[in-house]
Order: sequence, then C-alpha cells, then structure tokens
Amino acid sequence: MRKLVVGLFLLMFVVPLWAEDTAIVGEVKKVKGDAKITHTGQPINAQPGSKIYTEDILKTGKDSAMSFTLKDSTVLSLGPNSELAVKDFKFVPSDKKLSLITKMMKGSASYISGTIGKLSPESVKFETPDATIGIRGTKFLVKVNE
Repeated sequence: MRKLVVGLFLLMFVVPLWAEDTAIVGEVKKVKGDAKITHTGQPINAQPGSKIYTEDILKTGKDSAMSFTLKDSTVLSLGPNSELAVKDFKFVPSDKKLSLITKMMKGSASYISGTIGKLSPESVKFETPDATIGIRGTKFLVKVNE
C-alpha cells in the first residue's frame, strides 16, 4: 500500500510536466535586437531556445528580427516591428490531426512550410487584418501595414 501511495504522489508531479511539454509547439532559433514572447499574458524576452506555445504572441521591435521553428519543421521569420500570434497548432500525423493557424497583426514575415504544409496544405492558414492566406506552396513573404 505504501508503494502505491508513493507512486501516486510522484505521478502528481510527472503528469503536469508531461502535459506542459506536449503544449510546446516550437522554439526560437535566432533573435536580433528586441523580441518578446507573450505567454498567458506575460511578456518575456525571446532568446534562442525559448519555447513557443499555442496562443503565444511574438513581437519584434524596431530594427529587430526573430526566427523560430515549429515541431513540424515549419520555419517562420519576423522582420522589424512585427506581431504574430500562433492561434492553433496540431501535429499528430498518425491520427491525421494537422493544423497550423497564425494571425499576423503587423509587420513582415517569411514562411517555409514544414510537414503540415506538405501533408495537408488546406490545414495551414495565415490570417491578416484584411485576408486569410491559404497555403498552397512551400514559401511566401507577407507584409501587413498598420
């Protein structure tokens, strides 16, 4: 009985760590200048290795840039004065759960598709204030004026 109680106690710590890790959708690769990630309302300075989660907002300042890679190998790079939200990301190819939805509020970005864009291009959407871009190719550039 004692082993069962100890096992359940340890499980309380392991499950939240596992759940948090599965929520990670990507990672910052490069940062130039002032770049921030807002996660659950809290902005942090972005740096190589910073984790990105669904619903995070990524921002770059004047003369700044940031690039990041998502779990499906999608690469996004933000130019100066940019703001982008990762609205949805699902990458479970074995269950055919594939989705990448971002919202570009301002600035510029380049996109190189990863596995989701190759397996299910209709599951990739890049929203802007004026339009939603459906991804049919592997690369594009976008600029959103304020």
